[in-house]
This record gives sequence, structure tokens and C-alpha cells, in this order.
Amino acid sequence: MAHPSQLGFQDAASPVMEELLHFHDHALMIVFLISTLVLYIIVAMVTTKLTNKFILDSQEIEIIWTLLPAIILILIALPSLRILYLMDEINDPHLTIKAMGHQWYWSYEYTDYEDLAFDSYMIPTQDLSPGQFRLLETDHRMVIPVESPIRILVSAEDVLHSWAVPSLGVKMDAVPGRLNQTAFIASRAGIFYGQCSEICGANHSFMPIVVEAVPLEHFENWSSLMLEDA
Repeated sequence: MAHPSQLGFQDAASPVMEELLHFHDHALMIVFLISTLVLYIIVAMVTTKLTNKFILDSQEIEIIWTLLPAIILILIALPSLRILYLMDEINDPHLTIKAMGHQWYWSYEYTDYEDLAFDSYMIPTQDLSPGQFRLLETDHRMVIPVESPIRILVSAEDVLHSWAVPSLGVKMDAVPGRLNQTAFIASRAGIFYGQCSEICGANHSFMPIVVEAVPLEHFENWSSLMLEDA
């Protein structure tokens, strides 16, 4: 999760997020090089006293400053499109979970099971246990198995919401009357936090998302206990 004074992204917990981090670094380096070049040209133009009578008419420089930006845009666009298609790829998911946004909590339904569904509310500050995070902890976590393709079906019951977990590289709008889907793979065990990322009313800040990735054996034990309680 994020830390105070952190400048970069959260640590990646899925292959897609790792790709997004690499693309961010790639694009940032290109922006840095362009900024350095522009700054050098500005400083050179301001400080130099040399003149060039051919500076007003040069076919070569016009060709260069037309082709160079096009090449740079291609270097950014190709990896961007690759990641875009990777994020839309859903191949044989091992588990499907339906996340439903409400004012102001999330409900989860494990559609592969007959009766496994629950609501997930934020834990009030006064009820937090030592070590729990304010405004981020929920009374029921969405538990998933590690290294398994997970499909998330996202919708809303009342207004627009957005189901987002930065560490997993997932953000999908929850629209009433519409079923959106996305997928991810948790590459390591852990607890990953997110929040509703679409302004949805007075308590928009108080509907966190907690995803707990556990080994498959632990997930099977958890699902059996949840089914027994139901």
C-alpha cells in the first residue's frame, strides 16, 4: 500500500501492474529527454550572440523536427496499445466475483458457488484493532487465491462507483444497469487496499476495498467456512 511522502506507485502485485510500471518509466524517460532538449535550446537561444544567415530557411531541420516527434509518438503508442490489449484479455478465469457498488459499501458475490455472498463495510475508526488502517479496513475482505486468473464483474445499484485496487492494476467503473468486467492475477500473497474512485455522494471516501490474496488451500478453507456460516 502507499506510504507517507511516497513519490512513486505502489509495489506491483499483478503482471499487468508490472507492465504499467515499466511503461510509466519508459514514457517518463522520454518526457525527461524532451524537456532537457527544450531547456537546452531555450538557454542557447537566450545566451548565444552568434547569428546564422541560413537559420530562416533550412529543409533539413524542418524534416528532422517533423519526423522526430512522429517517431517518439510511435515509441510511446506501441507499448501503450500492447498493455491496453493485455488489460482486456480474459482467458479461462478460475474464479468469477461480482462486485456491486452501493451507497456506501460494496457487496461481493462468488458466482461459482451456490450461496457465497456478503457485504463489505468500512470499519469505523473507534472499532479498529491495533495495526489496522483508518478508512481502509473492512469488516469482510474479498478473498482470492494466489496465481489464479480472477474475473471481476462490476456494477452498481444506485449511482456511479468505481472499483479500484492500485497494486493489482485494476480500475473499473460501476454503472447502474450495466455489467462491466475486468480480470487480474495476484502474483503474490498479501492484503491489497483500494477505494471507490468515482465521486458517489456524501460518504464517497468511506467505502474502501480490501483484497486478500491467499494460497489456494487457504482459500478453499475460507470458502468452506463461509458456506457453513451461510
